[in-house]
Amino acid sequence: MVKVLFNIMLPLLMTLVFSAPVFGGAPTDQVKGTTDKILAILTDPALKAPEMIEEKKRMIRKVVDERFDWTAISRRALGRHWKKMTTDEKKAFVPLFGQMLEQTYLSRVGEYSGERVSYEDEKVDGTYGVVKVKITSDTHGVISVKYRVWNKKDEWLIYDISIEGVSLVNNYRSQFNTILMKSTPSDLIKKLEEKVKSETVKTVGNN
Repeated sequence: MVKVLFNIMLPLLMTLVFSAPVFGGAPTDQVKGTTDKILAILTDPALKAPEMIEEKKRMIRKVVDERFDWTAISRRALGRHWKKMTTDEKKAFVPLFGQMLEQTYLSRVGEYSGERVSYEDEKVDGTYGVVKVKITSDTHGVISVKYRVWNKKDEWLIYDISIEGVSLVNNYRSQFNTILMKSTPSDLIKKLEEKVKSETVKTVGNN
């Protein structure tokens, strides 16, 4: 059920069409800035043609990469297993995990329209913060979302997303822990490589 929730809702977060007035300061402004960039790509007439879908995804990935801290997300998703991994294993894992997430959650770009997002609240505690958002969808109703961010050189980077109280990081931590209790980090990396490769082949085959 948790996996289904994220498969449905995260594409929604990346295809927001109408943005309500912003509440809060720098963290909210920067999260909204990323959303606005994605909106500009989604509504660009030059990218509307079916043959432009992969270019559109590439452009959205670039914007997402600027706001999401994949290393922080990976470290938290792996939990205690992160410290047991070698430097080379970490270097291999981080981009693969980010690529897998992007492939999974950008696979249905353009399916959603008419969603309305309102920035409800912002809390900052030192270098960490939370941006609270509500998304109203004709299909899914009102969805509560929390972006957890941290400040790195004046950039507020996302290290987790909670949707209706369900954390993306915790969801994957549970899955990775199950795998790593029986397998090695190298085995997990191979599984990610296979997942990324299969999704790439699938995408190319659909073009």
